[in-house]
Amino acid sequence: MEAGPWGVCEETAILHGGFLLAARLTQPRPLRELRKADWPRVGPPITDALGEIGARCPSPLQHSLWKKEAVAIVWAKVLLPGPPAASLDQGWKEDGFFSVGRMIPDVNHTVLFELVKALGAPRLFVQLLLALPQDVHRGELEHLVEYIASETSPSDVGFFLDVWWEVMKHKEGQEDATVSTFSTLIRQHGCESSLDDGLQPPKRFKGDPGSLNDPPAATSLLTVLIEGLKQTYRSIALPRMRCYALANLVELLSVFSELEPEGSPLPVAEYLDKVSSVVSLWTSDTESQFHHRRLDEKVKEAERSMSLLSTAKLSREELFVGLEFLCSLLHAWGEELQGTLNSSEELCYESYRLLDVLTTFGKNLVCFSETRGLDVDETRIVLELTQITKGFLKEISTSLKSKDLDTSLVSSVAMTIIEQKLDRHVEMCSIFASEKTWPFSKDWVDCLVKSKALFQKPELVLKLLETLVNFAMSRQDKDGRELQMQVTKAIVECYTELLLTDKNKVISGVLASWGGPGLSLNLQVVMEGFQEDLNVTFNQITKSVSDEGLTRAVASVARLMLLYPEATVKQVCNLAVVNLGAHQFLAQILCSFPALSFLETHDDPGGPRSLVVRCLEEAVWGRLSTAREEEQFLEFLAFLMQPSSAAPLVSPAEVTKAFVLPYLKSDSAQIELSLQILSKVLGIQSRSEEHWIKSCHPFPLLLSLCKLLDGYTKYWHQPRDQLFPSLESKDLVLNILCQLCEVVRPETAPSPELWVQSLAWLHRKVASLDWTIGLRLKKLYGDHFKNEVPATLFEICTLPEDEWTSQPLPAYGPGSGLLAWMECCCVSTALRETMLTLLTVNVDNPEEVNLFSKGFLVALIQVFPWCSHSEWKRLTHVVENLLQRQVLHVPYTLEYVQYMPLLNLRPFACYLQFSVLFLRGFQLLCSSSCSTWLPAEAWLHVVQLYCGSLTDLLGSVKSAAGPPSHPAEDRTSTQEVSFICIQMFCHVLHVAAMLPDKGCSEPLVVVALEILSQYETFSSADTSPSNTLRRANERHFLESITDNVSDKALRGTLLQKLSKLGARSAGELA
Repeated sequence: MEAGPWGVCEETAILHGGFLLAARLTQPRPLRELRKADWPRVGPPITDALGEIGARCPSPLQHSLWKKEAVAIVWAKVLLPGPPAASLDQGWKEDGFFSVGRMIPDVNHTVLFELVKALGAPRLFVQLLLALPQDVHRGELEHLVEYIASETSPSDVGFFLDVWWEVMKHKEGQEDATVSTFSTLIRQHGCESSLDDGLQPPKRFKGDPGSLNDPPAATSLLTVLIEGLKQTYRSIALPRMRCYALANLVELLSVFSELEPEGSPLPVAEYLDKVSSVVSLWTSDTESQFHHRRLDEKVKEAERSMSLLSTAKLSREELFVGLEFLCSLLHAWGEELQGTLNSSEELCYESYRLLDVLTTFGKNLVCFSETRGLDVDETRIVLELTQITKGFLKEISTSLKSKDLDTSLVSSVAMTIIEQKLDRHVEMCSIFASEKTWPFSKDWVDCLVKSKALFQKPELVLKLLETLVNFAMSRQDKDGRELQMQVTKAIVECYTELLLTDKNKVISGVLASWGGPGLSLNLQVVMEGFQEDLNVTFNQITKSVSDEGLTRAVASVARLMLLYPEATVKQVCNLAVVNLGAHQFLAQILCSFPALSFLETHDDPGGPRSLVVRCLEEAVWGRLSTAREEEQFLEFLAFLMQPSSAAPLVSPAEVTKAFVLPYLKSDSAQIELSLQILSKVLGIQSRSEEHWIKSCHPFPLLLSLCKLLDGYTKYWHQPRDQLFPSLESKDLVLNILCQLCEVVRPETAPSPELWVQSLAWLHRKVASLDWTIGLRLKKLYGDHFKNEVPATLFEICTLPEDEWTSQPLPAYGPGSGLLAWMECCCVSTALRETMLTLLTVNVDNPEEVNLFSKGFLVALIQVFPWCSHSEWKRLTHVVENLLQRQVLHVPYTLEYVQYMPLLNLRPFACYLQFSVLFLRGFQLLCSSSCSTWLPAEAWLHVVQLYCGSLTDLLGSVKSAAGPPSHPAEDRTSTQEVSFICIQMFCHVLHVAAMLPDKGCSEPLVVVALEILSQYETFSSADTSPSNTLRRANERHFLESITDNVSDKALRGTLLQKLSKLGARSAGELA
């Protein structure tokens, strides 16, 4: 209708012709006085005209629209009589209905109702009816009831019941253009009813919403429908129509009243069965108006019939009037209907619907009687109706009430609901994804592919994956594999569109169902090309490491994680170690998948363990070949345990159990790395009140560390082929032990009694180890045990007996007290200060001071080779303290002095003595009496400690002197520092000359060059007149000393440095 809703066009001309022919047939009476009995003779021209219009329509939809257009035009003509002649000039300009309205002769309700009956269009009739103003549509429905009640025919009954059913199924907000135009036209114009066969006077009305006392519009319609049935029920003879009438009445009383309980909708599976049952009945029933409809049309209509919306409720009084009427109908028709239903082999839709609504109605009645306050009469009605309903249903054959549905039909209905996005299509996706008997038919696969946007939910993706795996396990043929690939592709596409949080839910489900292998466990199609895909993806990721690329990288990895989580995690772990600098970025990627914190339980006697930890063990652990790889592994682990903006992926306890506890043995190849890991994890704060260390067997862990420390006391005498952590790791062990003593507290034990028992167990085990280890556990022991030390320590210290106790140690005979004292100083800074405070040396007794000083040197070289760097630093502090207090006597000889230095060396005396003490220590250590005491590899460690101390000593000298460009008060400190540097340089060369030729020269070269650089800095700053001469003499002296060095590499490097000093001096002189 190109001319618009009410425009004149070819179709309206055909309709006009039909009405003109009909008008001739009624002559001499006009069409507006047509009687029901005249329609069979008068109606065909009108219906033929509509048939011709339908034949011209390009599609069924267009035909349907034209039917509605025709009914709207006729109805408008009924409600709006022609305008007076005086308004003709104005009407054609302003009234959109004017032209069409003038083409159609005046008609009455008989034409309207019979036309709608002939068209079989109760739905469009109701759409137009409910578009009318409130006071009009009730009147129009009353016209219909009055019309049906007069000379009632079976077709009249069917039409009335269809209209009733459509009124209940109607939903607001679905009006099309024709309905809207019709509604607007009636509301704008108002109308004047036709004489309607001359029985009623004309009545004017406007689109008035009605007075406040009027009942709600929908409610008033409901009462009109009930009244209509009261007037016509005696004319209903066919069992099918009786079922239809009863079903309408029961549904109206159930849904549109307080009888309907508040509750949730039907479970979706039950809903699907009901829709499928309705579709099945329409398909098998040739008398049904929906028999020839397409499946999608049947499903839509079935859904409409199951989703009634109670926009209005009957009043209590109206409800009980209706219930009494229903009761009378069941009494009148019940027995006959029971016999008819039981004698038939199959239900028709109307009987099915009656049984269905009566079942629900019976339950509602019971609930209603129990929860609502009913008076005596109301109670009587409800009880009587309950009994009648129960009796009626009881007599119906069970086979009729429960009919098995064809599985293929149910699946087709579900797929139609999904594809057409009908009511509850979202819930239907869940059944579609998980139903075991439907999948992998052509229709099922097509539906999934077409509607995959609806499956972009984690729970649906998981159900689809389970269905896919079940299918893959049952079908291994070529066709089955092709289907698997097609469905896998569709599911992965659904998964790809999910948010990252939802992807993690899917990964969690995959891991819970199939563990680390994920889908690859049962889906061979996943493995085809997976390794290549994995390599390509990570090559791209590692080439573009950046914060901006993180989101893109996570999205790429998420797909791989779905298919084969274990392989993907292993690839990340491996690349994190071997790709320089990529470890943190890769850790961020992994931490984006909290689902990977999954704990595996199968085949593991040790209980559940982390998937990520297992992947680290299998992909990386034991394969770290360089220090850099170990460092990246450590940092990678640390990030997984403590990411910057995500939940930890692995816990310190898991890491400790996997990478520390099994390897904390001195002969383990991974022990040093395990110690570094343990140090890292102990630095991570516990996330709960109960410290994680509790689950890692803390006391056996402490004992293992104590045994390691005990091994260090025999470090240089261990068999060369026996594995043992390096001496550089000793400080790490000491720090870890200290950290453990901090975190292992009484709270970590299940009970105080068990805590005491554990301490006693550890104390007993440690008793057989080196005695200093017990001192390191003092913070853990608390007041439970005293400090146990060699008895000889009491000879040189005033130890309080309430804290200290002696123990007989054969290795600590007479004179060993100072050795024990020095070993105590190595234990901790606090104990060192205690030892310095408790030391008893009578400085007024020269002999005692001399004996102490000699004994101190002997004890020092006994401890020196076994010291870690931190222990040695504590000892050098002891030396410095004793020198400053003048308890330790170190005479300074002039063996490397050419002339009497006229300098103020008092501020630097301690540093000179320090350097000489080191020299005397090496003289003793390198003497013939000690020549076999240390193995060759021990000398490098000793030299490194010595050189480290010299570097610290050099820094102290520099600090004491102040910057060379601003010399101290007497402006002579530059000469003092130069002198000290020369002495230290000579001492270093002396030590170098004594050392066995075992590759120890490198650290000595470094420290000697450092000394010469400082000498150069301070001597150049000297501005005295004799500076040039003095520097020349000093350089000559240094060169002569250096010439005597036997080590060629050391000698050559130092002479080269000295020659540069000489060149600078010559330049300054020039």
